[in-house]
Amino acid sequence: MKLTGIHHLTAVTANAPGNHAFYTQSLGLRLVKKTVNQDDVSAYHLFYADGKASPGTDITFFDWPVEREKRGTHNIAQTALRVNGETALKWWKDRFGSLNVRSDEIVERDGRLSLDFEDFEGQRLSLVDDGGKGEFHPWERSPVPVEHQIRGLGPIRISVPKLERTARVLTEAMDMRAAREYRIGDTPVHVFEMGEGGPAAELHVAVEPGLSPGRPGAGGVHHVAFRTPNEQTYQECWERLQSLKAPSSGPVDRYYFQSLYFREPNGILFEIATDGPGFATDEPMDKLGESLALPPFLEPRRAEIEAGLKPL
Repeated sequence: MKLTGIHHLTAVTANAPGNHAFYTQSLGLRLVKKTVNQDDVSAYHLFYADGKASPGTDITFFDWPVEREKRGTHNIAQTALRVNGETALKWWKDRFGSLNVRSDEIVERDGRLSLDFEDFEGQRLSLVDDGGKGEFHPWERSPVPVEHQIRGLGPIRISVPKLERTARVLTEAMDMRAAREYRIGDTPVHVFEMGEGGPAAELHVAVEPGLSPGRPGAGGVHHVAFRTPNEQTYQECWERLQSLKAPSSGPVDRYYFQSLYFREPNGILFEIATDGPGFATDEPMDKLGESLALPPFLEPRRAEIEAGLKPL
């Protein structure tokens, strides 16, 4: 599989207005697509990203009226977001204090400075210093100064009770590279790289056999998606899964990108997603996220769908 990094991460909120306020105002991200879950049109699907809605910068949320998640293994444990430099991390630490956002101290982890924090529903997040490497597209209307803005997704950490079967899928089926190992306390964490590597192209696997399985809910993560450049590489990913007789969704057209879903051996949901065509397919770039966007196959149901959604 030609995977170049993290494409997006989709989590769960039970409070869409509060979620919108936190991610656009507290974190300063841009709402780049206000749409619905294509498999459950009663729920918003909100996409927050950088100023140009670039692949690899989206943290997205399904709005479901569910209880809080139960933390545990067999789960996605933490989502990292990239910023540039120690000065930015110190600025964010001060900002979190002024906004009463729960956060830890800045620490060095896996050779990078990191600042762990949580949103108002307990979503486990971290800001990671990426050294300013790679493209960056700021949002001019963000309440966060350009030099401190979130630059995109960083490493995603998953929790599994045993490493072997997951590692085999990552390396033999998905062509990731086993890069290194570090520890969080007594927990070993194994780093797997895609593409050119670096914090935007890493999956971190924590091995935690002493934890009970987690339970999905608000404040938890639904799935993580990995980038593949185009339709040809996407088709190759599908053919690889077929050749391995791995159960999957088969190709799914999400209109803004092509998707392919499957579960790794511990039940964590993975998605492969194409970089394009992107969120400006049905809205001008300067108007992204300002109104409810629906893919063409849902457009005939617009009145019904809008009637079932609460204003943000």
